[in-house]
Order: sequence, then C-alpha cells, then structure tokens
Amino acid sequence: MEPETVLKHHVLQATKIVEDQLDAELEKLDRLDTDDLRNLREKRLKELKKEQQDKQEWLAQGHGQYLQLDNEKEFFEYVKMSSNVICVFFKTSSQACDILEHHMKILCTQHLEARFMKIDVEKAPFLTGRLGIRVIPTVALIKDGKAVDYIVGFTQLGNCYEFSTEMLEWKIAQSGIIKYSGDLSVPPDQKKIQLNTLMEQKKTIRSSNNAGNDSDDEFLNN
Repeated sequence: MEPETVLKHHVLQATKIVEDQLDAELEKLDRLDTDDLRNLREKRLKELKKEQQDKQEWLAQGHGQYLQLDNEKEFFEYVKMSSNVICVFFKTSSQACDILEHHMKILCTQHLEARFMKIDVEKAPFLTGRLGIRVIPTVALIKDGKAVDYIVGFTQLGNCYEFSTEMLEWKIAQSGIIKYSGDLSVPPDQKKIQLNTLMEQKKTIRSSNNAGNDSDDEFLNN
C-alpha cells in the first residue's frame, strides 16, 4: 500500500473513532432530564470538594516535595504516614541518580497523592538487604506499607539516560501508586515514535508531490 494511502486510511480511521465517541456522548446527554443533570452536577461538585480536601491533607503531610531521608527510621515513619510511597535508593556522585532526581522533582509536584523520597544506600544497609537492592538507582514502589514493584536502573525506561518524565510517570502508574489519565498499555515514548513515523510519512508524501518544484518555500510547512 502506498504511503499516501496508508496516511489517508489512518486519518479517516481516527476521524471515525472521534465522531463515534462524540455521537455517543451527545446521545447520553439527550437522554438526560433536568433531575439527571442536577444530580450529575452535585456529584461532580462533591468529587471536586473531596479532591481539594485530599490535596490539602497531602500537602500538610509533606507531599509535593522530593524528600531526602537521613536514616532508616525515617523511612518506616513516612511509609506508615502515607498509603502511596515512591522511594529512590541512590548513591552520591552517580550520574544516573542525578538524572532520576530531575524527573522525580517534577513528578512529586504533579502527583500529590504519593510521597516521593530518597535514601542513600550507605545509610540504609538493613533496607537494601531486606529489599534486595542490588542496582543503583532502584525505585521502590510501596502501597499500604508493602513494596508492590521496583524500577531497577533504567532498563524498564528504555535502557538509556534520555528517557522522558512521561515515561517514568507511566512506569510508576502501572503499580497503581499514582493516578494516570493516559493509556497504561502503551508507553508514552512509543507513542512519540509512532507519531514521528507518521510525520515522516507525511513529509515523504509532500516531498513526492512537490518533486520538480524549485521553489525555496517547498519545505517551510513540513
């Protein structure tokens, strides 16, 4: 199948899906009466109020920051305080740990529902032994006091130093530690690759259509 045909097929398919979803939502709204709309509004207001209360409680508990622990005792204290904990086991003078810290500082402000913290492995010999920490950095994902998953090094993040914050967020969200509005079945970095591939196909089509055109503006809109 020609690239132009493939592109048109994808566009038409995506348009059809969006139209079907919109039609379904409009149909639902058409079936609602005044009482239904009022109930929906009240329900949403309660949800928003609960979300705001939760945020205030999390901030009061120290969520929203990337906390460095001084000892193992603090680890157990914070795990008891918060249902969702993301703890990075790090080592000083580690480039990989510095890279991970950059992403964690971003995510901790976006996900107040979880506590983000880190502890130097040299200050946590008992924990590293008990949890089987062998690779630095390792991220322990803890829910209700139990470690439910680990992110060991960068292997699960594309096995490179250039992974995105979104990729780390997606991986953490798979454990249920943080809320996630995207598609958990598809890594965000893979979506970018697919989009870039589609854009390259589009460029190829445009270049083919403009073959023989000597205008300097040929690629300005690509």
